[in-house]
Amino acid sequence: MSTKHTTLGLLAVAVLMALSANVDAQRGKKAPAAQGKKLYCWNENGQKVCGDALPAEAAGTARSVFNSKGHHTGEIAASLTPEQRAAAEAAAADEATRAELAAVRLRREMAMVESYATEADLRKAFQERIDLLDETLKASEYGVTGLRQSLVALLRQAGELELAGKPVTPVARDNIATQHAELRRRERMYAQQRTDRAELDAELAAVLARYREIKSSGTTAAAPAAPPSGG
Repeated sequence: MSTKHTTLGLLAVAVLMALSANVDAQRGKKAPAAQGKKLYCWNENGQKVCGDALPAEAAGTARSVFNSKGHHTGEIAASLTPEQRAAAEAAAADEATRAELAAVRLRREMAMVESYATEADLRKAFQERIDLLDETLKASEYGVTGLRQSLVALLRQAGELELAGKPVTPVARDNIATQHAELRRRERMYAQQRTDRAELDAELAAVLARYREIKSSGTTAAAPAAPPSGG
């Protein structure tokens, strides 16, 4: 039958198909096949090409679909490249992960509402974590203060020896370097603990806000669906 009509426009192709159908009708033949034919238009080397059959090299290209009367009936997207398919699968996996995380968060929030009857109960649970972190902060602060004082004392002794024209022993120098390194390590740990403490306050504020929102809306955890009856 017809192949590519590279020089005929879409309207001309439709007219030819209509004429073919009329000839079949005049011969007393049924023309359902002609009426059901489709026209495809795609781009080839920058030019629009139309035909009622796709060559193998155009099978994966994007194309427009028309019926035998020349009416546009749809679009067929180009086949995905392996890279595009991998990207689409990765995007779908990311979306599934986000949906699962959202579901986990919702279940956790529902469990929170069911576990703590009042806001005071929720605050009490957080207060245990706050008290523990506060005690840790106090211990770290004392440790940093004590180590700093010890280092200052070592530096003062070394300075007095220098002023007296006496050498500072290698052992004293090593002690100063070791305590200085330990002080810096503890200061970093103490700074991180203070950050954790501030984040805990922010977490409590966010949880309380969500708790109040859920309570005020009357939302409750959905009951699991009953299994289908065996009989």
